Amino acid sequence: MMMKNFIRNMATTAAKTPNLKTFKIYRWNPDTPDVKPHMQSYTLDMNKTGPMVLDALLKIKNEHDPTLTLRRSCREGICGSCAMNIGGRNTLACLCKIDKDSGKDLKIYPLPHMYIVRDLVPDLTLFYKQYKSIQPYLQSDKPMPERENLQSIEDRKKLDGLYECILCACCSTSCPSYWWNQQEYLGPAVLMQAYRWMVDSRDQATKMRKDMLQNSMSLYRCHTIMNCSKTCPKGLNPGGAIAEIKKSMALDA
Repeated sequence: MMMKNFIRNMATTAAKTPNLKTFKIYRWNPDTPDVKPHMQSYTLDMNKTGPMVLDALLKIKNEHDPTLTLRRSCREGICGSCAMNIGGRNTLACLCKIDKDSGKDLKIYPLPHMYIVRDLVPDLTLFYKQYKSIQPYLQSDKPMPERENLQSIEDRKKLDGLYECILCACCSTSCPSYWWNQQEYLGPAVLMQAYRWMVDSRDQATKMRKDMLQNSMSLYRCHTIMNCSKTCPKGLNPGGAIAEIKKSMALDA
């Protein structure tokens, strides 16, 4: 009985002892252009904070600084809204677990090499414009069936590892080629989605899709650095998809 009370008292004491961690967050407000971008520090008690980085950001916004600006929606790694650079890696704040046992400060930036709307919110206008340019929808001359557009199990498996992309832009903004050539190079995320439609057995626009990429910039700026595949929060392989496009186009030549 005494041992149980001792353990209970120790647990209570540990719970009351603050476990402090500092978050250094990129701040910039276009309404105050005279104030340069800077890192602002916030210290939280990890005993009172959820396990994910998004939990910490929302706690900061709700309880410490309502001016902090970020995007978020699903909190489950589905929407891709909370993509940002956390601890030097592009990932989703809702899927990135905080190391509560480390006293090391955690630095949080918006996605790199993008125009910033405010704080942790990048301007993704060009990214979505590029996605639209590949015509990411089924194209077929055949009349659509009344119920289902069927395909074989083997053909369906070809789409695995491609359709799961949530267009968070983590991969594209980790790519040096995209940093320097994003006005013309489509980037890993968009190219992987282009490949997704190229290998879809129900789509009949493969030649057109390849013709759109047959230039020196849209596809061939990829130098297989593979940052894209390393950083993808969904565990996908954009670099592999780009390699498959190149191989397919080489075989057609």
